[in-house]
Amino acid sequence: MIERRQFIVASAAAAMLPTLARAAETPGVTGTEIKIGNTHAYSGPASSYATNAKTEAAYFKMINDQGGIAGRKLNFISYDDGASPPRAIEQVRRLIEQDEVAFLFNTFGTASNSATAKYVNQQKVPQLFIYSGADKWQDYKITPWTIGWQPSYRTEGQIYANYIKSTKPGAKVGILYQNDDFGKDYIAGVTDVLGKSAGIELASHEFLDATIDSQILALRAAKVDVLISGTSPKFVAMAIRKVADLEWKPLHIITNIATSTAAVMGPVGPERSIGTVSSAYVKDPNDPAWANDADLRNWRAFMAKYYPEGDLADVNNIFGYGFATTLVHVLQACKGDFSRANVMKQATSIDGFACPALLPGITINTSPTDYRPIKQMQLIRFDGKSWQRFGNLIEAPKA
Repeated sequence: MIERRQFIVASAAAAMLPTLARAAETPGVTGTEIKIGNTHAYSGPASSYATNAKTEAAYFKMINDQGGIAGRKLNFISYDDGASPPRAIEQVRRLIEQDEVAFLFNTFGTASNSATAKYVNQQKVPQLFIYSGADKWQDYKITPWTIGWQPSYRTEGQIYANYIKSTKPGAKVGILYQNDDFGKDYIAGVTDVLGKSAGIELASHEFLDATIDSQILALRAAKVDVLISGTSPKFVAMAIRKVADLEWKPLHIITNIATSTAAVMGPVGPERSIGTVSSAYVKDPNDPAWANDADLRNWRAFMAKYYPEGDLADVNNIFGYGFATTLVHVLQACKGDFSRANVMKQATSIDGFACPALLPGITINTSPTDYRPIKQMQLIRFDGKSWQRFGNLIEAPKA
C-alpha cells in the first residue's frame, strides 16, 4: 500500500529578498519551496483515479524544472486515504499539523472531502479545486476555504433531464445512485427539471458493495426507459456489463467521471457501451478530433517526458493536467504573496482562464460569491471506439 508520495526537486535558487519575511510567516512557504498537501485513493475501490494525482506530481516536477513559482519549488506531498473518510481525516490533519502545508489541493472524493471540510475551514487552510462535484461546494458561506473545479453533479443531472425531456418525453426514468452526497445530487438535478411527480425509479447502493446486479434487475423490472447511472466508475462498469448481459436496451446515461475509455469502456468491452450518453468539458484524448490539437500535443509531450508510464487513453490524466494547470495559474497570480488569504483570494478571482484541458469555448471563472469554476458542458455519445460530442455547449443554471 502506498502510504506517502512526496515530490520535490531538492534545491532551488534563492528567493527574492523582499518576500522572505512574508514567507517566514506563512505555513508551508519558505524562500525555496511551497508545500502542497493532497490525499488520494492510491488503494481501494477508487484507485483507478490515482493516476490523476500522479499526473499532477509530474506536472509540478516540470514546473520545478522550469524554475518553480517565484523562485520556489513546489513540494507536492500526497498521502493515500483509500477513499476512506476516517483515513482522510487522519491524513489531512497530518498534512496540516505535521507537514505544515501551505494549502490543500485536489483532495479526492465527495465522502472524504465532506469528512474533512469542517476541520479545514476551521483552520482557515485553502482547500483548492477538490476532486468532487458535489453541489454543496458552491456554498461559499458554509465552506469559504473550500472550492471545487468541475461542474456540480446536480448541474449534470439537470443537463441530462433536459436532454431526456426534449428527446424522450414521457419516458420512465430510473436512477442507479451511490448512497451519498455524490449520488443524491443526480436525483436532485433530475428532479429539478422533471419534477417530483415524474415517478422516477430509484435504486441505491453503498460505496463498498460488491455488486449492483439486484438494483439493475429491479430497475429493469420497473420497465425503465432511461437509466441514469450516478455512481463511481467501478459501479458504472458493472451497470454497463449487466445491462448488456440482460440484452436490455434503455437509453443509458452515465456520470461524466466514468467516461474513461481506458478505465471503464475498455475493461467492460467497448461493444457493450455503444450508444451510452454522458457529458464532457475536457478534451478526450481518444477523440480523433483532437489528434492535431496544439494543447493536446503539448500534453502528450509532457506525458512522454514526465509521466511516460501514464496511459494516454485514460481521461483521468487529462483531468490531472487540468487541475494542475489551474493551480499553477493561481500561484502565478499570487505574484510572490503565498499567504493563505491571498492564495484563496486568487483562487476565487479567476477571470476567463483558458485551461488547456478544457473543450473550446469553456473557460474558468470564479468570484468571492461564485465557487463554480466550470459552468459549461457538452453532451457526448460512445460509438464503440470513442466519445463523440453532439449539440452545443450547455451553460449551468445561475447559482
